[in-house]
Amino acid sequence: MIEAVRSNVEKYKLLENTGTVLAAVSGGPDSMAMLYCLYQLREKLGFKLLVAHVNHGVRGDLAKRDQDFVQEISQELGLDYYTTNVDMVSYGREHGMTAEEAGRLLRYGFFRDVLKSQGGGRIAIAHNKNDQAETVLHRIIRGTGLDGIRAMSMISGDIIRPLLNISRDEIEGFIEKNNIPSVEDHTNLQTVYTRNKIRLELLPYLRDNFNPNIIDSLYRLSEIAQLDLEVLDNEIEKKYNLLVKNRTNNSIIFRGDEFLKEDEGSARRLVRRAILDLIGDLNGFGEVHIQSATGLFSSGETGKSVDLGRNIVAEVSYDDLIIKVVQVNEIKLQSRTLNLGRNILPDWGLLIKVEESDNRVYKTHESIVAVDKDKIHGDIIVRQRRNGDRIRPLGMDGSKKVKDLFIDNKIPREKREKIPVFADEKGIIWIPGNAVGRDYRIEPDSKRILVITIDRIEEEKN
Repeated sequence: MIEAVRSNVEKYKLLENTGTVLAAVSGGPDSMAMLYCLYQLREKLGFKLLVAHVNHGVRGDLAKRDQDFVQEISQELGLDYYTTNVDMVSYGREHGMTAEEAGRLLRYGFFRDVLKSQGGGRIAIAHNKNDQAETVLHRIIRGTGLDGIRAMSMISGDIIRPLLNISRDEIEGFIEKNNIPSVEDHTNLQTVYTRNKIRLELLPYLRDNFNPNIIDSLYRLSEIAQLDLEVLDNEIEKKYNLLVKNRTNNSIIFRGDEFLKEDEGSARRLVRRAILDLIGDLNGFGEVHIQSATGLFSSGETGKSVDLGRNIVAEVSYDDLIIKVVQVNEIKLQSRTLNLGRNILPDWGLLIKVEESDNRVYKTHESIVAVDKDKIHGDIIVRQRRNGDRIRPLGMDGSKKVKDLFIDNKIPREKREKIPVFADEKGIIWIPGNAVGRDYRIEPDSKRILVITIDRIEEEKN
């Protein structure tokens, strides 16, 4: 088996451009077999081997037993050992996710923190051929596409699976032949979990009644899907690079006119690619989520959005089709009363100057306005827009909803809350870059002129 692992490392380039491997070891037979194989290969292949174990806080004394066991083995082998205790149930409840999702997040977060302290490397996970077959069958039962059938890969980012094409029977034989100690998680034998039912009941039934090589057949299906998807992914990547108009840390903006020319299959894959680009994985995103995004894009209704889950939103904004990350708790910008002179608003990122002037001729633009001071009722307040806000724009009869003003001016939805509204007790004086209230305009008989200037704080010169 050691030779099979070495072959996988070389064939699939599992250690390319890295010199450190962090073995995730639970203490079970699979992870112990992986640990001993990597231990035997570390000098020949030239990598540093570390061991990590996570106590998820759900199995009490048994979990502590496993934690101590892995520590003892690491000491016997002379390997650096890292461990942590987490409470995945409480974390999941607090963050609105399942305990399993929370466990995965905490586990890989810990592994990556350890590797970061070592200058980087790869995380070795002991998934095997049987795990792959179980995953494929589980996803088929739940309903999946090609990506689900592909299941796990030998290498995925910083994660490597050097045992993925090795069967559980081979692993158990290796453990027994080499007298490698291990511990068993008794929950693996409980059929209350769907995954365990597949392992303990469904696969044996299929093997005995339909196909004695069911594990190999399901694994081969995943390999075929992987090869086909590599071709498809390459084509989608070319389209993605052509259709993305702009990319930030929090959003992917597609060229709407070009995106809508794509067939439904490509459109869905482009949405998946954008989500992957933003958050690094597609966990929790099923076809229903992807279809809701492409359906929204096809409608072309500006201002419409759909929540895809995990703080990802799809949105239409005029000619742009957007996939973006939104904050769960958006920061509310504080309202501020302005005084004559300099007013620094840190949360807005603005320096606002309020000055009296004798000059009656000012050309209003997005950063400066001049108004009749005597027409202002009470204090000038800077605030965010509110539902129902209306302004009586200079040059227009009647009033207009601020929301409609932003729509007419094609202000993207995500920017509207960040535009300051200058108001007094009676109404809105000025919305920079959008409109000036005509009730505050300078008349021939105006006696006192008030000039308001805004600058970004970072642009202020001392």
